[in-house]
Amino acid sequence: MTIHRFTLDNTPIELTVTDHCNGRPVLLLHGGAGPLSVSGFAALLADRFERRVIVPTHPGFDGTPRPETLTTIADLARLYVELLDRLELPDVTVIGNSLGGWIAAEIALLSNERVGRVVIANAAGLDLPATPIADFFALTMDEVADLSYCHSDAFRIDMNSLPPQRLATIAGNRATLQTYGGTAMTDPTLLDRLPAITTPTLITWGQCDRMIPLTHATAYANAIPGARLEIISDAGHLPQSESPDTLARLVIEFDGSAG
Repeated sequence: MTIHRFTLDNTPIELTVTDHCNGRPVLLLHGGAGPLSVSGFAALLADRFERRVIVPTHPGFDGTPRPETLTTIADLARLYVELLDRLELPDVTVIGNSLGGWIAAEIALLSNERVGRVVIANAAGLDLPATPIADFFALTMDEVADLSYCHSDAFRIDMNSLPPQRLATIAGNRATLQTYGGTAMTDPTLLDRLPAITTPTLITWGQCDRMIPLTHATAYANAIPGARLEIISDAGHLPQSESPDTLARLVIEFDGSAG
């Protein structure tokens, strides 16, 4: 784990980054569940497919510092482009889940020459009034599990059994998620901006996702020129946790075909 220090809009920022293995570079962006929600998938890509997987912790998650002025998804996208520049990485595949997928879309809109491909998995961000994103902040953790997974009992968290430190981390992550995404987890301008993306893009979505309905997957795919859409039948909102092998296969196939 490495701490990188940046200055963004005259604001000092400390960014915690985990870097796995060597090989073709992947930037893996977590969602509201924090970096733990992508750690197993990062190890899978690194160990089985020999990718260099870079996993930043969005500032404010898991107790990391977040400057008061760092509050938007666009801020995070610019920060991660700065990270890729600092690491001097070429032809990066950016993968993001949920909040991370929204960030990945914003990175693609920046058209940075270091980004070769983008994978958007069950992303937040789109304002579709007919099929809105579930109100995460009004749900219990049991309700979140029921809406997020095909097999929710395998991923259900017994909050009463968790130590105080873990409970504090979950609460802090929840507050940080709301800071970046707002209560609705949408940007009303995003859908109209997506056609400007020129980076090869793969949209993946777990069919069982009831946190962010499948209509959002179709909207992302229809709006981004040339985007490919893949539905994962045995996954919900976190396919990297529920069907990691399937998601990895789609990513590696796309990695090669878009190269």
